[in-house]
Formats: sequence, structure tokens, C-alpha cells
Amino acid sequence: MRYELYYWPEIQGRGEFIRLALEEAGADYVDVARGRGGTDKLMRLMSQRETPPFAPPFLKAGKLLIGQTANILLYLGEREGLAPANPAGRLWTHQLQLTMADFLVEIHDTHHPIGSSFYYEDQKPESKRRAAGFLQSRAPKFLGYFERVLAANRTGLLVGRRVTYADLSLFQIVEGLRYAFPKAMRRLDKKHPKVVALHERIAARPRIAAYLASPRRIPFNEMGIFRQYPELDK
Repeated sequence: MRYELYYWPEIQGRGEFIRLALEEAGADYVDVARGRGGTDKLMRLMSQRETPPFAPPFLKAGKLLIGQTANILLYLGEREGLAPANPAGRLWTHQLQLTMADFLVEIHDTHHPIGSSFYYEDQKPESKRRAAGFLQSRAPKFLGYFERVLAANRTGLLVGRRVTYADLSLFQIVEGLRYAFPKAMRRLDKKHPKVVALHERIAARPRIAAYLASPRRIPFNEMGIFRQYPELDK
């Protein structure tokens, strides 16, 4: 079966978590909106079905149309071997992914603390205050949590002995934070060695390394979740 991924073509965003899972699985998929007429097709699927997704990303798998990043990964984890076979393990992996979804909201709000309908330039003072608090307390809290999970599992992975979609997602978060806050992450990396080791382990996996070096990997930019504004990186 060929999967159809629907996400905005200019950014990594939340769609990147799905791309990484599909790439690691070696799945046959098409990134629909990056092709001719793909964005129009995305918009039609959002508006014409009885159970429309609220927003991208969403995944078409046969007759299924699945929305929400964590929900899509829950499906792919079981189908593509990126989650444990037992129900408890699958739920634990899903729980970790939902925690990362909370983390992503806080990362996004460092540059849009008032609201997404305002330009960054319209909320710079608030962004500086929000980013300072994020880097001082919230980022260490989330990264520290995943550091403890890795320490408890003792395999170098978040769940069990095989790579799961949660490992891929934590890799992406570290990548994004290093782009957005390079100075702060140099300090935070030193305090979270197990998170850093996982990041390096995922980056070295053959399919992920090939993907990262390919044109399929959209570069970070100032339109996505992770944005590099030097005035926020303290």
C-alpha cells in the first residue's frame, strides 16, 4: 500500500514527525502537497469528507484518513513495526508522543506567545520574555524527563530494545531546538547526555541518514515550529 501524506509543502512542522517514521520504515509514500496540485487536493480532503481532519498533517492509508500527529504515529507504529507489539508498550510509546506534543506547543509559543494570527514582529517583547522562561525552566523540565526515561530503560532508547517512533520524534525535537536556540542548546546538551546520545544514534541510522542528506528533507526556516531568532537565544 502506498501512503499519502498531506502536509504543507514549505515547512517541516508537525508533518516531519510522520515523514521520519515513514522513512525509517522504508514505507512507500508520497508527500502529496509537494507535487503539482497537491495543496488543492489537501484542501478538498479537509472540506468534503464526513469526518474531515481539523488540520494537516493527515495520512491516507487505503480507505482510512487519519489526522493528528500522535494518532497517525500510533497507527504507523503498529503497522510498520515502530512500536512494541504488546498493548502496554504501544500505549507507553503513545504517551511519550503526547508529551512531546505538549513540548512542541511550548516551543512554538516562544515566538508566538500572543497568538498565531499576529506576526512575530508584533509580539517581540512578549516573545523575549516567553523564550527566556522557556529556556530557563520549561525546556530543562521536558528534556530532563526524557533523560530520566532513557536512564530507566537502559537500552539507549525510550521504549524497549528497538527504535520506535518516539525515538524518531525526540531526535526531531533536538534537531529543531538546536536550530532555534543554538547557544542555549550547547548548555542544555551537556546536561542531557542520554538525550544527545539518542539523537546521534537516530541520525546514524542508514535510512534516516539518507533522508537527511536528500532533497526530501525540507530545511528549517522561519515559517515552521522551530524558528531561529537570535534575540530569543539567551
